[in-house]
Amino acid sequence: MFKRSISKWEMVLLFINGVIGAGIFGLPSKVFKEIGVYSLLALIVCAFTVFIIIFCLAEVSSRFDKTGGPYLYARTSFGPLTGFITGWLLLLTRFITYAALINLLVTYLSFFTDWIILPIPRIITITVITIFLSYINHIGVRNSTHLNNFLTITKLLPLLLFIGVGLFFIVPENFEIKTTPNFSDFSSTVLLLVFVFGGFESILVNSGEVKDPKKNLPFALLLASLIIVIIYILIQIVCIGTLPELASSNKPLAEAAGLFMGKTGATIIAFGALFSILGTLNAIMLVGTRLPYAFSEEQQFPKAFSFIHKKYRTPTLSLILFSVVTLIVSITNSFIYAATISAITRVMIYGIVCMSLIKLRKKDTVQKDYFKIPFGNIVAIAGVGVTIWLLSNSKINELRDVAIAVSVGLIIYVIVSFQNKKKMS
Repeated sequence: MFKRSISKWEMVLLFINGVIGAGIFGLPSKVFKEIGVYSLLALIVCAFTVFIIIFCLAEVSSRFDKTGGPYLYARTSFGPLTGFITGWLLLLTRFITYAALINLLVTYLSFFTDWIILPIPRIITITVITIFLSYINHIGVRNSTHLNNFLTITKLLPLLLFIGVGLFFIVPENFEIKTTPNFSDFSSTVLLLVFVFGGFESILVNSGEVKDPKKNLPFALLLASLIIVIIYILIQIVCIGTLPELASSNKPLAEAAGLFMGKTGATIIAFGALFSILGTLNAIMLVGTRLPYAFSEEQQFPKAFSFIHKKYRTPTLSLILFSVVTLIVSITNSFIYAATISAITRVMIYGIVCMSLIKLRKKDTVQKDYFKIPFGNIVAIAGVGVTIWLLSNSKINELRDVAIAVSVGLIIYVIVSFQNKKKMS
């Protein structure tokens, strides 16, 4: 059993740290390049869409107090196969998101020296950071949580400075609408923006280590999400209003800060980006290493992955597996492609969680001590609708790669199921 050592406010910080990562340091320029000033509208639409999902997650998560998150919700609602697919998608999201973020971390390190983006230094940097975070997560959840608290604060301060100063240097002419994007491009941009809002669903995996999760999870989830939305919108406003070359920028926040705060401001933002990305990577590591453990506990993964270290009370073999796979995926993928694939897998998880809300209300009419949202079934149906809309804007090659990854998971599921039946017989 894990220790319940994560408090309500630590959970708020964990959600903020898990969501505000490299995405917001890289995507403002990517989405502006696609649809210009309409990127602000896309951000607002994405935020509204995500809040529909968050309300569903808040209710469903308050029904559970075990480790597993969406994997556990889907398994309880629809059975072992759907549960495994959901958990596998969640694990894929952790792998791919880690790859996207650590590659952007290397990009921001190039602010200090271009040497870091050369092939060999890049691989060494990714490897060293991954080993460091693996060690921190191995020696106990309290150590990981303390690091998370520190990194969350150090990432928020530069962002708040960027917003607070940048709002005074906005040039209104930069918001002039020159072209109107078509609906398909707008929808694809909203899908990509899901990446910067993603992460809260995976933090719920750690429910088994949260104090009073039925009360604290909905509170932390809703408060953190509101804070994140406000920060994101203000950052995009400052980027558009202060950086004329936003569409071609690889480090938009650092370059914008350089214009209105000078080299010192750009350096502060670059350091902020490094701390921000590192913090999110730590949160991904904390969550991702619990998923193979949760699979194993439900007999859907080899039993060895449910091993808990006697001294540190952490899932050692699950941690090693996650670290090795993330390292391989990180070295072989780029930021923007990994971000898009991650957004697709997240949207699929959101749809399953929304359907779980409807199923659990119908299936479990006895439980009363949970956070019940008004018009829950209608909200859940709306959530399923927006996930279908977002997925319809994915490219064929992206859906193909997700399908291949899911197929690998299904093969593992079939093999482990066969072995379990063989043992029982």
